[in-house]
Amino acid sequence: MLCRGKVQPYMERKTAKEFPQELLDLFDRYVHGEIDRRNFLDGAKKYAVGGLTATAIWESLRPNYAWAQQVAKDDSRIKTESVTVPSPEGNGNIRGYLVHPAKGSKFAAVLVVHENRGLNPYIEDVARRLGTEGFIAFAPDGLTSVGGYPGDDEKGAAAFGKVDRVKMTEDFVAAARWLKARPDCTGKLGAVGFCFGGGIVNTLAVRMGTDLNAAVPFYGGQPKAEDAAKIKAPMMLQYAGLDKRITDGWPAFEEVLKANHVTYTAYIYDGANHGFHNDTTPRYDEAAAKLAWKRTTDFFHKYLA
Repeated sequence: MLCRGKVQPYMERKTAKEFPQELLDLFDRYVHGEIDRRNFLDGAKKYAVGGLTATAIWESLRPNYAWAQQVAKDDSRIKTESVTVPSPEGNGNIRGYLVHPAKGSKFAAVLVVHENRGLNPYIEDVARRLGTEGFIAFAPDGLTSVGGYPGDDEKGAAAFGKVDRVKMTEDFVAAARWLKARPDCTGKLGAVGFCFGGGIVNTLAVRMGTDLNAAVPFYGGQPKAEDAAKIKAPMMLQYAGLDKRITDGWPAFEEVLKANHVTYTAYIYDGANHGFHNDTTPRYDEAAAKLAWKRTTDFFHKYLA
């Protein structure tokens, strides 16, 4: 339950167990644009007791990117740079964060697709983690056409709503094809994405066929059955047990994958919320996130070798 005494500072890390599940579900609706901040605050008021305010609850649930660094930007194992990729069928260009191992000349590659807020520090760190695993990792910013990730998640959400979704999808397809064709890439390409990014990874699997060699969507929306039938890439699907909005769509998706003889493995993490891999919010589930990430990197090493 929520702390009923002194309001804790935003910098103090909390866990999902400290919040009523109904409140976490309400926040999930806010994150995904079903309600705005005012509606969230109105709904959170009944949990604002003992000196705690609805605004303080909102602050405690928001991402804190001070927690988002598992691999330092200047880690000696990797090299990083900002690059721009042509996207003629999309918004013209898409910028992104490129990470590659410091030693070696040719590597398998992984596209990293962000949530519905743009290329934030958490996603950049995920790219660096993949770099330390020996992969080239590219994390594009779907908000490029509206100025890029603005440094604030609420502003990022507003910017996200202004981008043509069809063109944004083409931006990610262009980024994936550019990454696979790089001279320092072995030609093996994987993709991992979270929330919105998980849905994009599913879309890439539909669009790219055998050109995509491995796909790992984290709590991503499933494609339509007729589109899912086009998937050829081996897939590892990561779902949260408490995330009914997304996880309830898995059985129907699985039927299509089975019918089309797609190689896949799916995991549902009991007691975990949507966003459990994002280590900047209380929805982060350390045990589930670490296990899911180990499974993810093992999967990429297997299918991108």
